[in-house]
Parts: sequence; structure tokens; C-alpha cells
Amino acid sequence: MKIINTPLDGLLVFAPEIYEDDRGYFFESWNKKIFKKLGLNYEFNQDNQSLSKYGVLRGLHFQNPPYAQGKLVRVVKGKVLDVVVDIRSDSSTYGSHYKIELSETNKLIFWIPPGFAHGFITLENDTIFSYKCTSIYNKKSEQALLWSDKTLNIDWQIKKPIVSQKDQNAIKFLSFKSKF
Repeated sequence: MKIINTPLDGLLVFAPEIYEDDRGYFFESWNKKIFKKLGLNYEFNQDNQSLSKYGVLRGLHFQNPPYAQGKLVRVVKGKVLDVVVDIRSDSSTYGSHYKIELSETNKLIFWIPPGFAHGFITLENDTIFSYKCTSIYNKKSEQALLWSDKTLNIDWQIKKPIVSQKDQNAIKFLSFKSKF
């Protein structure tokens, strides 16, 4: 598995080795030994999966400590633009965002440690998005940044995404007080 560093410290992209033949393909989507070797001593406690039609935007979500989540995300079917925002107040890249296209074709796997707000927008119909989480969902610690906040200046590639009411009412970045 190839490990790719990103400009934001802690964010990693994994490019798995794909074994393909006339039957289909096989790849390893997670390996505890590789995580440990990288110093990522996290235990995954919850797996989530979503199905979304084209243009659905989910995010920018996170959970505050002590229920902060690290997420290992990938696309099973379809394609997304995956976006994270650094919300670690002591980070030199605080408030910066990083984007990556994840798809069933490129099979990239994205590691998002605690301290990042996370969201994605589907670029194909019937996209299946999968993620492993280091902490179970805790409603009281849940928070979201406004996906369309001008301060964050994120180009989501789709002008009028389909967004939940909850995500439409998320907090603006300049009003946000990080607990990370």
C-alpha cells in the first residue's frame, strides 16, 4: 500500500495495491499493522455507510472531545469530492482545507484524524460512501461548520448542492470556538 502525505499534517491518503484479473479485483482496504507502523494507534469502533444521489453534500461534520472521531473513508461505488477543514487551534494550518476526489475507480482511502471537520459532495448518482470511525457517534458532541462559509472558500464543484436543513444551519467559521 502506497502512503501519500498531504499538505495538512496528519492527513494521509492510502493507495492500495489492486489485484485485478478477469474475475474482478481485490484490495486490502485497511491493515492494523500498517496503521501501527505509522504511529496511528487508533481502534475503530463504528463503521458507517451512506448512499447518496448526485449533488448531495454532507458536512462539514465533526465531534468534539472527548468523543472526537478519526475517520478512514473511501468510496465503494460512484465518486465524491471529499473535503476536510483543519480545526486544531494550535495547528499552523488552522482553518485551511484539503480536497481529494475519491472514487470506485481510483480506490483511494483517506485517513482523517481527530481535529478536522469533514464533508463530501457526490459527483455521481447512487454513490456509496464508507467510513470507519475511532469513536462511536455522540449526539451531544456533534457539531458542523457551514459548508458554504465564504471564509473557508471551498469550491465544491456543484453550484446548487442538495444539503440537509441541519447542514444549512451550521456555524460559520469565524463564530466557531475550537475545542481541539
